[in-house]
Amino acid sequence: MSETTIDTADLGEKIVNVLKTIYDPEIPVDIYELGLIYDVFVNEDYDVKILMTLTTPNCPVAETLPLEVEEKVKSLNDVKGAEVEITFDPPWTQELMSEEAKLELGML
Repeated sequence: MSETTIDTADLGEKIVNVLKTIYDPEIPVDIYELGLIYDVFVNEDYDVKILMTLTTPNCPVAETLPLEVEEKVKSLNDVKGAEVEITFDPPWTQELMSEEAKLELGML
């Protein structure tokens, strides 16, 4: 192991913090709290893969949102590369939103 070993939990936290700066244009809640991020993987080469969904398959930002996620995650110093995979399995539902998101949207 080299002296520049990065704590992947620490890197994961940094990735989540970046994801929390990205908002769904139709809902005033970030994509992380909205429950659009299903999983974040970091391998030993610090390549990041993000499994995410969209609120609907014909979401108006289906083309741009994944690119924004990739670009912002790639901008982290410790990340070598980032790839976003979109899935609709399981489909997104309001149940996936955090308590914070539901509160923000007046659903609680």
